[in-house]
Amino acid sequence: MFEDNPLKIVLVGGGSVGKSCLATQFLQGKFIEDYDPTIVASHQKVMEIESEQIHVEIIDTAGQEEYRSARDKYIKLGEGFILVFSIIARQSFVEAQLLHESIRRANNFNKAPVITVANKMDLENERIVSKEEGEELANKYSSQYYETSAKTGKNVDLCFETITKLLKEARLNKAQQPVTTQSSNSKSCCLILW
Repeated sequence: MFEDNPLKIVLVGGGSVGKSCLATQFLQGKFIEDYDPTIVASHQKVMEIESEQIHVEIIDTAGQEEYRSARDKYIKLGEGFILVFSIIARQSFVEAQLLHESIRRANNFNKAPVITVANKMDLENERIVSKEEGEELANKYSSQYYETSAKTGKNVDLCFETITKLLKEARLNKAQQPVTTQSSNSKSCCLILW
């Protein structure tokens, strides 16, 4: 079911929160020290979830304001989201709240699977955003919450595995929903203009 149409996971968050580093840690098992702002990067991976091969496309979006329109495009196209903020940057936490709202609007206020991720837990001694604040944000939007370190790899695989499971379940549920048709009693009208 997922080979020809991979599950689309979109990484969103402010600039310098570690989205690309999370993706690299997950895909390659390594941490990149040098920061090079991403515009958009797309990666494919086959994951094994519950003894099933699942194809995913990971779309890493830009966090910088000048690339907002590109990010918004992928928010509309994504099926599920890993929303990232940095525990050492209050502004990224504020942006995460705004991004939660953007995701909700783009999905017509239906629940799209979202995981809220507080990154850079290896910098605990510089923490500005508390764990409780992050949990409160996630709860407000019915999102699961994880604290990660792209540098050490802590909880990175868990985040991607969790969002993949949620997306798989959402896609299967959507496929099982019956197609609704108009009843024969309903009245419809067609207007033809010449």
